[in-house]
Amino acid sequence: MSAVWCNGEPADAAALSAALVNYGHFTSLQVRDRAVQGLDLHLHRLVQATGTLFGTTLEAQQVRRWMAYAVEHREMADASMRVTVFSRAFDFREPLAAVPVDVLVAVGAPVQLAAVRAVRSIGYQRELPALKHVGTFGLFQQRRDAMAGGFDDALFLTADGLVSEGTTWNVAFLDGEQLVWPQAPALRGTAEALLQAHWQGPQVQRAYHAAELATATAAFACNASGIWPLGGIDGRLLPDSIALAERARSVMAAVAWQSLDEQAVPSRPPA
Repeated sequence: MSAVWCNGEPADAAALSAALVNYGHFTSLQVRDRAVQGLDLHLHRLVQATGTLFGTTLEAQQVRRWMAYAVEHREMADASMRVTVFSRAFDFREPLAAVPVDVLVAVGAPVQLAAVRAVRSIGYQRELPALKHVGTFGLFQQRRDAMAGGFDDALFLTADGLVSEGTTWNVAFLDGEQLVWPQAPALRGTAEALLQAHWQGPQVQRAYHAAELATATAAFACNASGIWPLGGIDGRLLPDSIALAERARSVMAAVAWQSLDEQAVPSRPPA
């Protein structure tokens, strides 16, 4: 069961009810041994989105301290965490007013996504795709619709027929010996950024057209909760996806973990 704190204090009903307003943003991450891969990327995401949505500066190190306190209080060295930024002072009648923000930190059991999934492509683009905002209704409905159709998830295409992202994940394809990261309006994830920075081998970021899905032989999905093979797209099997996902996992396994404790040196997870 998750535990939730607001600005470093146990979240009460008043804080949680204010967070129900569908205006805010968040980041989700995995904690292992009180450390996070790409912690600086997660904090940067929160700072940037706070300025965009609220016209306010978010103090990243204060958020980091609240994150550390949450796992310490729960006595969970390993955990799943969601950090949500909202504002009890936000008034939809005066949305341009710069307002102070509140920070919810929710901590629960750790997860590691790895299972092979079959997806279907669908034309869909969420609002403000570059922001990890709390408007997730459309994403979850698209996943639900895909599952009702016999698939595990949905892969989004733009109106121009470009591959953008999955419901809650980024995607990469193998084009011969080259890794291709589709470029279209989408949320650029922390796992995607870390893989791009540490990938050993040729890779490219480019427009990836829906027609290319018919010739793809391998693809993987990634987010902060893991990397998993896309075993099929639109009913067509991708036979090399498991090997490609294993390669991506080996890359991530070598990426340093950043401690939630401010003075600690970045480390690697225990063997």
